[in-house]
Amino acid sequence: MERPNYYAIIPAEVRYSDLKPSAKLLFGELTALSNKYGYCFASNNYFANLYGVTKNTISLWISDLSKAGFITVDVKRDNNKQVIKRKIGITKKSDSPIMKKSEDNNTINNNTINNNNISLRVAKFGTRVSELSAELQMSVEEANDFLDYWTEKNPKGKMRFEKEKVFDINLRLKRWIKNTKMWSKKTAAGKEYYLKTKARVKSNTQTNINTWKAARDMLDDINT
Repeated sequence: MERPNYYAIIPAEVRYSDLKPSAKLLFGELTALSNKYGYCFASNNYFANLYGVTKNTISLWISDLSKAGFITVDVKRDNNKQVIKRKIGITKKSDSPIMKKSEDNNTINNNTINNNNISLRVAKFGTRVSELSAELQMSVEEANDFLDYWTEKNPKGKMRFEKEKVFDINLRLKRWIKNTKMWSKKTAAGKEYYLKTKARVKSNTQTNINTWKAARDMLDDINT
């Protein structure tokens, strides 16, 4: 089964809770799936296939998260009491890093950044990068390279993208894709040139060796 291409967020209140590690991991998956619409509609069967466990196991993890107050579960049933739709929401607690959708959340105005929590800032930035990179059909490696580059921190804890006055993630990603293709072409051309040069040097060296051997044979004939 193909793994999704997005970043999961697990805030401190979940990470350091008494929940099982597997339930905490599932919470991260739920935050990623909920980021776009505010809710997750994936089924237990989806998560079971994703993590290689049974649907009952997923049900237990979701129950534990719900009892802990980290998620809400809204189930709709038909006349036969069969589940026809389930909606899982992330509880909006004070330190929840789930980003609210807005028309201009592609652009980050770094003049307004006043949050000193680096993990939270990285999570917010990474979530939006993940969403947009998926829309642009970037590979996981490309998206991770982009994220690693722009979240590099200086000694004061300020990340590279925060040094920019305005940072439009969508435009930066498109430029990154374009530059990556250009660098790949240059790398391929450079490799081809290296191989041709290596072959030419090898050929010239062999020619020089053959010439030297022929000259030595002639001298041997003269001296005999």
